[in-house]
Amino acid sequence: MRPLDEAETTAVFEKLYKFTGNNLKNVVENPSHEGPDPNPGRYCFRLHKNKVYYVSESLVKRATNIARANLVSLGVCIGKFTHSSKFHLTIQALSLVSANARHKVWLKPTSEMSFLYGNHVLKGGLGRITDTIAPGDGVVVFSMSDIPLGFGVAAKSTQDCRKLDPNGIVVLHQADIGEYLRMEDEL
Repeated sequence: MRPLDEAETTAVFEKLYKFTGNNLKNVVENPSHEGPDPNPGRYCFRLHKNKVYYVSESLVKRATNIARANLVSLGVCIGKFTHSSKFHLTIQALSLVSANARHKVWLKPTSEMSFLYGNHVLKGGLGRITDTIAPGDGVVVFSMSDIPLGFGVAAKSTQDCRKLDPNGIVVLHQADIGEYLRMEDEL
């Protein structure tokens, strides 16, 4: 487990910024109350086997006693780097992203299951949407009872969604909590 280098840090922060905007500062400066230390540390990002982990500094210090080959996971895995060095957020990052989300979409109860099976969000299933969404922005998808279901990329702006037909795609699916069941072995 090692710290991220400059290119990796840039890739991770660009992806997180897409979803959190200026709230990225809250993610980076979040105090950690884990461990025996009386003063709170911070959370940091660490790379292990092409996966990026969001972990407290005190836990990283204690994990140095474990050999890299024996270390399976540490903290929350928020994403992974592909073979072409692109960074992809995984569903485990949902708690981090949803707490600091800039753009949100709420689904009607009838379309929640469709999204949880891996389908895109259609205009007919849209309950509410934040005002300032532009195409390509990162969007966190919630149920009408404010339970985070997943995240994706906006296909249309907020203004375009008002004129869209009910079968038009509003949010392109990236990850949802149904992946915990569908991809159980890979997570």
